[in-house]
Amino acid sequence: MKRAILHISLLLLISSVIHSCETKKAEPKRPNILFAIADDASWKHFGAYGCNWVKTPAFDRIANEGILFTRAYTPNAKCAPSRSCILTGRNSWQLEEAVNHSPLFPAKFKTYAEALGENGYYVGSVAKGWAPGDPGEINGKKRELTGPKFDEFKTTPPAKHISQNDYAKNFEAFLEARPEGKPFCFWYGSTEPHRRYEFEAGMKYGGKTMDQIDEVPTFWPDVDTIRKDMLDYAFEIEYFDKHLQMMLEKLEEIGELENTIVLVTADNGMPFPRIKGQVYEYSNHLPLAVMWPDGIKNPGRVVDDFVNFIDFTPTYLEVAGLTAEEIGMQAVTGKSLTDIFYSDKEGIVVSERDFILVGKERHDVGRPDDQGYPVRGIFKDDYLYLRNFNPERWPKGNPETGYLNCDGSPTKTYILDSRRKKGIMEYWQLNFGKRASEELYNVVKDPYCMNNLIGNAEFAKLKIEMETEMIEKLTLDEDPRILGNGKIFESYIYNGAVQNYYNRYMGGEKVKAGWVNETDYDSKLD
Repeated sequence: MKRAILHISLLLLISSVIHSCETKKAEPKRPNILFAIADDASWKHFGAYGCNWVKTPAFDRIANEGILFTRAYTPNAKCAPSRSCILTGRNSWQLEEAVNHSPLFPAKFKTYAEALGENGYYVGSVAKGWAPGDPGEINGKKRELTGPKFDEFKTTPPAKHISQNDYAKNFEAFLEARPEGKPFCFWYGSTEPHRRYEFEAGMKYGGKTMDQIDEVPTFWPDVDTIRKDMLDYAFEIEYFDKHLQMMLEKLEEIGELENTIVLVTADNGMPFPRIKGQVYEYSNHLPLAVMWPDGIKNPGRVVDDFVNFIDFTPTYLEVAGLTAEEIGMQAVTGKSLTDIFYSDKEGIVVSERDFILVGKERHDVGRPDDQGYPVRGIFKDDYLYLRNFNPERWPKGNPETGYLNCDGSPTKTYILDSRRKKGIMEYWQLNFGKRASEELYNVVKDPYCMNNLIGNAEFAKLKIEMETEMIEKLTLDEDPRILGNGKIFESYIYNGAVQNYYNRYMGGEKVKAGWVNETDYDSKLD
């Protein structure tokens, strides 16, 4: 009898051990994360969206083997604030100093990279992470908001002003340094296609021709100078994509691609007048493709839901099995994208994803006392509604200090010279002139936002509905601008080298901003 009981006990113990092992095997493996971000690239200019004059095989592969998003938006179309939204899962007006360009990053906001690094992930980054600005310190150590840097390896770039950083080789070094068995989280922060460009590089080295461009935005003149500038921009996007392709091949080689979420986007629209740093369709609407062979159902889908940059952080936390509350992060505002990943639907997948809030405060300096140009807006259905809170200010910065919220470029110079030398005001007004207090556009019929529908009786009801919804949602976000304390955003110090630029420059100090051309400085205009 005792022998029988012992035999049964052993069987039960063995069964328990086998069941425990099976349960452990069944637990989902935490996925790796490869986040790739181009620096200043509009959504239309990737092959998967039908663009023929920019070749992006890596992005296209990710779209074909994952999901291509057609309506992905940043809340704030400038490098530092856009990246702040990505890293925290919060809208920029919820981030105190980090709403602005070149700020001190507030210590109270933990980034997803920091959080994952504290919770079992091996974290790293290459080239441009969160920038420009001061990331601050914690316990006397400079914060690494996107993870420790892997920037050792250099290469010879194909044109002047392209980074010498060998992004793909540095990614390999990161993978080789990873402890065995640890999931990884890596930030690939290309500096392309950020300005400057070698003029005509797209034609000289990329074999491009001006007639390949099917459409020049209607707020610029269609001239050779601008077409060449666009081709140089395209050449740099292709360089970003080339390194992304090598990263995909490396992951495939080591057997890690299947369980890696590869998310590819850009921080804001192309670095041209009326786009980067503004609040229009081509400013905030950005490329987005996501591949995750082990996790995404029905790959090859095209999804039309509104997707926000603040949705990335909650996605990463969820797949890592974490919540913001339990790891000491501020509450996130965004929504995880896993409801789209795990669906097999295309088109509109989640009907509640039907709007995007957008806005800005201070980007680059160039106004008296480092004033900003506060804007709030909402994309909903086919429309964009905008409220410009200080329309008496210059939206790109003051003329006499070079319109500093617009990078120097052949396109910028051509438009400024058209007014100065030829008296052509149309393009200058569209790109640099003052704006109405309210704007309303049908971004499907009018993607370049040329026809302001404010004042058109047919759209009066829609305008009121969009404004009301925007205010209600921003109130829920506790946006100081909407709650009557917008001045707080201008009290935050600009942490760049040209702090208080307007006052210093106009006072006779020999100080120049490095991202504009000498010819950008204009006479003082009313």
